Parts: sequence; structure tokens; C-alpha cells
Amino acid sequence: MKLGFIGLGIMGAPMAGHLRAAGHELFVHTRSAVPAVLLEAGAVACASATEVTQQAEVVFLMLPDTPDVEKVLFGADGVAAGLAPGKAVVDMSSISPIETQAFAARIEATGADWLDAPVSGGEVGAKAASLTIMVGGREPVFQRLQPLLALMGKNITHVGPPGAGQVTKVANQIIVALNIAAVSEALVFAAKTGADPAKVRQALMGGFAASRILEVHGERMIKRTFAPGFRLKLHQKDLNLALQGARALGMALPQTAGAAQLMQVCAAQGLQDLDHSALVQALEHMAAHRLDSPPA
Repeated sequence: MKLGFIGLGIMGAPMAGHLRAAGHELFVHTRSAVPAVLLEAGAVACASATEVTQQAEVVFLMLPDTPDVEKVLFGADGVAAGLAPGKAVVDMSSISPIETQAFAARIEATGADWLDAPVSGGEVGAKAASLTIMVGGREPVFQRLQPLLALMGKNITHVGPPGAGQVTKVANQIIVALNIAAVSEALVFAAKTGADPAKVRQALMGGFAASRILEVHGERMIKRTFAPGFRLKLHQKDLNLALQGARALGMALPQTAGAAQLMQVCAAQGLQDLDHSALVQALEHMAAHRLDSPPA
């Protein structure tokens, strides 16, 4: 097929690479330079989102936030200007569920199809094509495009109508954030008492507290490898979407609000471009003790 991909950042670039590696023609556009590895693989760089859409049957988006998606879809030289009946837009960004429903309606009004298909798994999952993909949209569209999604992910679930994928992603981000906060608190507590946080983590990995967050991000915290797989500021954006949704629904998300405040502590210290596992630094700051400090 002729496919388009817009947004070639930390996750978008390897995701697009999997589509090209499967033999599909690939037309790409991004704010910065197209990664050389994609050009060498045969991807065609386009001057605008409209040009991508004119060339492609299916256009994938992987962008940072709701305003970015809206601009790429409906702004000057945007996706909408190149759409025609039979084409499809698959937004794999993590954005507002409410805005997503509006975007879907506008895209479908052109005769094109829509899926919102946000992902979980970070840079590691993007590179390994093992992402979890949560999909909103019409069932026939999902069935038609599922083989393309399977080139980028393993656990692919059609959740419901347009917007349902984004609702699921917000729920995912709540769970991940609270787990990161819990692992951070536990390891900082252990280190402050004088215990070796690496050995504490090792012991916990064999019990009921074991989790993917403890395994991967716990190790990041101990080794202080905070190069971004998923930037803290993007996770903070996702929690803000959750809190905005909660206000609209008249409900409370107290633990989510607490995790968002910890992320704000990190942002106030200029750490927003680090990996979201750097949330531990907010707890370290409040405890006046780093995980790699000598025992208090």
C-alpha cells in the first residue's frame, strides 16, 4: 500500500520504519529533518501534510499534543486538504478524547475513514514493534487497517467508537503514572533508611509488588538513566487530559492529581524533557536524599 506518516520523533520514526520494512511505499513529513535511516530505506520526504495525504491511501499521525494534531489535520497544507473518499487517517498520538471525537467527525465528513489508535510501550516498544495499541473507530475500518497496526504492535484492541482509543490511553497513563510514583516512593524510602535500593528492588521483583514499572523504570531510577523513552512533559500532558475529563464528568481523581503535582515539581526543576521515570527526582527532592547517596 501507499502509506503516509507524519511525526517522526522518538517513537514515530521506528514505527514508520516498520511499515516501510514490510514493503509498503512510505511518504513522510515532520517538523524537523526526516531521519536518514528512513530515507535510506526508501521513504519519500514530502513538503507538507497535504502532499503526504495526496500520495497515500492511509495516513498515520504521531504528534505530541491535541493542538499539534488539529493543526496538522486542518491547518494550512494540512491532511484534510488532501483527503478523498476511501482514504483513512489513523491518529496514534495521545490527545484529548473529546477533541478526538470532533476531529473524527470532520474527517469522516470528507468521505475518508478515521481511527484513533494511541499506543503504550514507549521507545522500547516502538523499536521492537511490540506496542500496545488501543483503537477507537468503526469496526469495519479497524478490521481493514488492523494488519497495518500489527506491523507496529502486538496487543491491539478495538475498544469502541471514535474517541474510545484515547479514553483508554488516558486510563493507561493514570495507571502508569501512579505506578511510577509508587515505585519512586518505595525506593526513596528504602534508600533513606540506609537500605540498598537496588537490592530492595531485586527482592520486590519476586513478590506481589512486581511490575513492569518496577522492572524497567525502577532500574532506570537506580542507574539514573533518564534519557527520554517517554518524556515527562508528555506524561504530564496526559494526566492533565485525565483531570480535565474528570472535571467535565464531575468526578475526582485524587491520586492522579497527586502524580501530576509530582511531575510539576520536576518541571519546576527543569526536568520536563527527561524520561518520566525521572519523577523519582521529585521524591528525592522532598526527602533530601538521592537513591545513589550514601546512607543517611
